[in-house]
Amino acid sequence: MLRDRRFALLLAARTISVLGTAFAPVALAFGVLGLPGADGRTLSAVLTAEALPMVLFMLVGGVIADRLPRHRVMTAGESINALAYFCLAGMMLTGWTPLPALVIASAVSGIATAILFPALTGIIPDVVPADRLQTANALLGLGQNISRVAGLVLSGAAVVLLGGGWALAVSGAMFATAGALITLLRLTPAERSSAGGHSVLADLRSGWREFVSRQWLWVVVAQFSILVMALQAAHGVLGPLVAKESLGGAPAWSAVLAGEAVGMIVGVVVTLRLRPRRPILIGTLVTLPTALPYLLLGMSAPLWTVIGGAFVMGVCFDIFGVLWQTTMQREIPAESLSRVSSYDALGSLMFGPLGLLLAGPAAIAVGPRPALVACGTIIVLVTLAALLAPGVRGLRVADEEPAAVAAVS
Repeated sequence: MLRDRRFALLLAARTISVLGTAFAPVALAFGVLGLPGADGRTLSAVLTAEALPMVLFMLVGGVIADRLPRHRVMTAGESINALAYFCLAGMMLTGWTPLPALVIASAVSGIATAILFPALTGIIPDVVPADRLQTANALLGLGQNISRVAGLVLSGAAVVLLGGGWALAVSGAMFATAGALITLLRLTPAERSSAGGHSVLADLRSGWREFVSRQWLWVVVAQFSILVMALQAAHGVLGPLVAKESLGGAPAWSAVLAGEAVGMIVGVVVTLRLRPRRPILIGTLVTLPTALPYLLLGMSAPLWTVIGGAFVMGVCFDIFGVLWQTTMQREIPAESLSRVSSYDALGSLMFGPLGLLLAGPAAIAVGPRPALVACGTIIVLVTLAALLAPGVRGLRVADEEPAAVAAVS
């Protein structure tokens, strides 16, 4: 597949873009906190300004990606993200950092992500033959996960050596490079999708009908809306609290994150050979062990077992991710795929901020360890509930991917 010029370009673009994304949180957080008079509230305002537009514009991004050539939509998203980060870097480096300007630049970055994400899901069937979709998703996931691991290692060093402003400029350059690579894709008109001729609201209604007509799709999205809420609370607040109080602080939590990152790479490698006949059933089942690190941490297990649990979680989440993306690309018509993907993203992520909001009061009310056990229990229960749906258990793959299996054998 790497000899296919278009897929190689897409793989390179996504790998570089995700490396920029891995750089961005550390560069932005320490860049903002390094400003005169900045504190946690300043950082919260900037991060919220990025997250909120991403959620609000996700459905619009799906409509755009189904109406226009997806490689051009992706180029626009990467370019806008680059512009936003170059503006943030310029403000940091010049010392002109009014909070409203930082908020606006962060909001532009959030809108860029909302434009980019639905187009990414939809463009893969435009580039890759149907019998190689799972292999393509696995290879894209492998490149992205290697970038995430590299970002964990390099972003902190870049902030220390270059400073937050220059590190933000590096992120912007990576987004710009990814956008330039995507412009080199040469998709013929027949490979492009268009919803054209309808209003945005009509397109959204059409995408919603496609979404709700598939029980496996909306049930798993509903599962993930609760799962992500528990995950955000545990991963974003409760886990770091326990690490700080009982495990020695940042080094222990970094080890847990590293275990997860390595597991994500292994999970993608597994999916290069895994060809289940019931991909949604298997994908849903493997989300059960994702509760493991939170249950172990909540029950005061040794750190090495928590790291092992995080490794298992990484493996499972990436197996799910590849099977999920591939099934969507197989089962959903190409002309609606980006809109359905935007409903998927919106539904899965919409309660995440609520988890972050509730985690602090829960830690105070019952303690962080019992709250972690509660989060793990919620993940298990909501996954078992999803498995009750006949559509989740019964969806079968019509045809295997013989060419892809041969390619990796």
